[in-house]
Formats: sequence, C-alpha cells, structure tokens
Amino acid sequence: MSVSYAAKSLSFKALVVEEQETGEFVAGIKTRQVSDLPQGELLIRVAFSGLNYKDALSAVGNKGITRRYPHTPGIDAAGVVVESLTDSFKAGDEVVVTGYDLGMNTSGGFSEYISVPSAWAVRKPQNLSLRDCMIIGTSGFTAASAIYEFLQHGIRPESGKILVTGAGGAVGSMAASMLSNAGFSVVASTGRKEAAEMLLKYGVTEVISRDELNDPSSRPLLPGRWIAALDTVGGNTLSTLIRSTADRGIVANCGMLAGNKLEVSVFPFILRGVRLVGIASAETPMERRLEIWKLIAGKLSFNFEALVSKSIQMDEIPDELHHMLNAGTLGKVLVSI
Repeated sequence: MSVSYAAKSLSFKALVVEEQETGEFVAGIKTRQVSDLPQGELLIRVAFSGLNYKDALSAVGNKGITRRYPHTPGIDAAGVVVESLTDSFKAGDEVVVTGYDLGMNTSGGFSEYISVPSAWAVRKPQNLSLRDCMIIGTSGFTAASAIYEFLQHGIRPESGKILVTGAGGAVGSMAASMLSNAGFSVVASTGRKEAAEMLLKYGVTEVISRDELNDPSSRPLLPGRWIAALDTVGGNTLSTLIRSTADRGIVANCGMLAGNKLEVSVFPFILRGVRLVGIASAETPMERRLEIWKLIAGKLSFNFEALVSKSIQMDEIPDELHHMLNAGTLGKVLVSI
C-alpha cells in the first residue's frame, strides 16, 4: 500500500494464528507494522469487530476458509479511515467492512489496523454508531438481506407469520429480533432450550422445536403455516418448511447445518407459487449493499445493544472462539479493538 512514511513504520497489535510444526494452530497477540498489511486503497484504524463462526474455523486452520498462515481472522470491522488513495473516502471517515475476503485470506478485523480496497467499504449510516454496526456485522447483514427479499416480495406484517430456523444462532437470532421489532409475527425454531427465553425476550411470537420441522414423509405439500421463512439449516428442515409455506410465500436460505441436499417436489412452486431464494451476503453488489444498510438503519433499527451477550478485548478472542466451536454462543460477542 502506498501510504505515508509515518504510516508504513506504524506498529500495532493484531491477533495472529500460526501453524506449528506439529500441525497445531495457535492464536496469540503479535506486534505488526502497517507495511506487513496487504496492498489496499484504505488504511483503517479498527474500533470494533465481532465474533463469527468463520472466524472460529479460520483460527483452527480450516483451509476451506483460510489457505495461508500466519493469518489474522475477523470477517467484520468498523473504524476510521486513516489514509485513503481514492476520492471516495477521506481521512476521518467512519466506515464498515463486512464480507468480501476480509478475515478469510485478507488480514482481518481482529487487528488495530486493516488495509482494504475502497470497494469493500461502506460509509457508516448516520443514525448508527460504529459499535452498532459491529453488533449487526455479517450475521445481521445476512439476516437483513433475507428480510430485504421478503419486502421486495410484498411481505408485510399483516401478510402472516414468518418462520426463522436456527434462531438460536447468530443470523437466526438477529433476523428474529429485526422482524419482531419491525412488527412482524415471528415463529422461531431452535434445538437449544436455553435459546427459547432469549428469543421470547427479543419479541418473537412463538418458539417451536426444530423437530417440528423434520417431516420425514414424502407428502409434496403440508398445511401452510407461514407466509415467509428464513432458513439457516438446510437439509430436510428446508424441505419441510417449503412444503409448509402458504400460497405466494417466500423462503430464503443461507445455511446448511442439517445438510446440503434438498429433496422436494415442484408442487410448492407450481401449485402454491412459493419462491425460494438464496442469500449469499459476502459478495453483495455495492448498490444493493447500500440499500440493505439503509434498511437496517431505518425500518429494521432498534436497540441493538440488547443483542450483546458479551463484550471482550482482543486478548480474549481465542478463548471465545474455542467456546463458539465447542459449546455454541448465544447472542452477540462484540470485540473492542
């Protein structure tokens, strides 16, 4: 990155994951210099990041997420532009970076500084703080991307119930909260008993067991129970809820925890007019990305602070990522950098 001499020589702290000779991956806080960062048009001083499942996978050496080590995870970052090589941004601008390659094969947000292309950055919405933006993060942006599809399809609070599967997880809990606060009647499905109380606190109308969404029959259609659904699970859960979606309903899928195969007849599509859309938020085109952030800051805005289960510092990240992989995490874990 062609930054100033002062910036090149600047030292900072970052979480670095290193591969040992034993094949083990160890994460620790290291001192780095800006000159170590990849070339990019923006040098950003990071204020906040947040924990995501991809970060946990990167931290244990999952080569499907990160190919080369040493590496700094963190697929989300919010902070202040320090130097800019483009007219699109200037020093002092508050920006948000989620998705693209950040934290995967590009040095990520668990660091005091990041260097990224300007095309990855979104100017912080005026009525959101940098902290708000990182409570939302990739999980909230993914949830809002699905809700954007619902609204485009004409779904309104009076249209009927909306189902959210995997509602104890990051995307599901964020979607349930956003929808409930926007006035929708939300049915939340989870296999985690401890998540039920949290979801009711978030305002969902009803919490059901994931077992209710595992219909093993070959029936092509089931009674219509909801007008829209956000599925984070896949597999037979997705098949069951498609068959249970009412006339002219819409289903958005963004996950495959229960499997990547989908077995369903065409009847829900040709007899009920059900629409199935995929949510791939990481590479969302900038024009739509800006529309979704505008939606988050407007219709879907509420007290995001209520979603924070824990706020941690950078040196606490390794333990939290380990907990995420082994025990699961309820609510948002926010990282102050």
